[in-house]
Parts: sequence; structure tokens; C-alpha cells
Amino acid sequence: MQSPHAYDGRVLLVIDTSAGTSVAVVDPATRTTLAERSTEDSRRHAEVVGPFLADVLAEAGVTPADVTGVVAGMGPGPFTGLRVGIAAARTFAAARGVPFLPLVSHDAVAADQAMPGPFVVLTDARRREVYWSAYDADGVRIAGPGLARPADLDEAIRASSPEAVAWERRTAVTIPARRLGELAADRLAAGGPFAADTPLYLRDPDVTMPGAPKRVVR
Repeated sequence: MQSPHAYDGRVLLVIDTSAGTSVAVVDPATRTTLAERSTEDSRRHAEVVGPFLADVLAEAGVTPADVTGVVAGMGPGPFTGLRVGIAAARTFAAARGVPFLPLVSHDAVAADQAMPGPFVVLTDARRREVYWSAYDADGVRIAGPGLARPADLDEAIRASSPEAVAWERRTAVTIPARRLGELAADRLAAGGPFAADTPLYLRDPDVTMPGAPKRVVR
């Protein structure tokens, strides 16, 4: 876990591409969402993240100079999609010279639930697998994120938190960026820690380096 980041409290830009694409501008002082764009499409992250960024800034009536922190959902998520949002967030933060604020994406889904816990959050990991995280009655993550095939999900959860096996499963198709922004605002106000600055791919990327060429025998 990282130490709290210095912050002066104006506007947060939030980006998540771990499941679909979601971008928001949040006022941390009031925890108000000034603008948000999202899509459940899990294949067009690179196409939509730029237009979404322009749209939310314009709708919120702010400029890049007004952004004093960039929140990024660090997953879990598939390699190809997740890296798009993280790269966009890091680039924006570096260009503006403002803090990069990483959070676990599933935490936003848990915070967005209308019904109280305990429950297990699930998102699509492709390859006929799911990502999972378990949250107690107070919405605190007690296990995960993890990766499992649906048939092996109970076993994977039991290995980390036996009591969570019987909990309700709640599936999300996109991550609410506004909730990530609110969580970031709460942690900034309380001086709380953010997540590690490490993408949660939880498995190797689809593309691998080729091995050594085979010897040709004549």
C-alpha cells in the first residue's frame, strides 16, 4: 500500500477500463459527480477513452488545468483493456504534474450496491473465467481480487475466505467511475492509503514473446 498523496482538493478525473470503459469528473469537496461517460463494450477501450475524456471535461466546465488528481481503476481486468485506462490516467497525471491515485476497481462496484453485504463481486475475465472479490457486511473487501473458472469459483473463494462461499454473487459489466472518484475523495480527506501502483491482470497477457528459432536439419 502506498502512503497518502499530497492533494489540494479541486477536481478529480477518474478513468477505468477494467470492464467496459468509464470516465468521470468528481468534485472531491462535495463528492459530486460533475460528468460521467461509460460503455459496457469491452473491445473499444482505445477508441472511446479519448472522446470520453474530452466530453466529461467539457460537460463539467473544467479544463485540464483544473484537474488536481487522476484516479485510475487498477483492475482486476484483462491485459489489453485495462492497460488503456491506466496508460491514459498516468499520461494525463504526468502531463499535468498531479498525483496518480490508484484504486481497486471492484471496490467501486461494492460501494455502488443498493443492498448491503456481504456479497461477492464478479466481473468478466474472458477466456471463460471471472474475476472475484468478497466484501463483508460493511463493504470492506476481505478476499480477492482473484481469478477462477465459474466451475472452480467456490473452491477459489473457500481457499481465501470460507464463509464467503455462501454469499450472494453480484456481477458488474462496467465499473462506476463516479464511485471510484468518491472513494478517492474519502481517502484523500481521511489521509488513507491508495492501492499499489500495479495493474491487477492476475494472469499473463495474450501476447507472449516468441521462443528461440528451431534448428533446421538438412
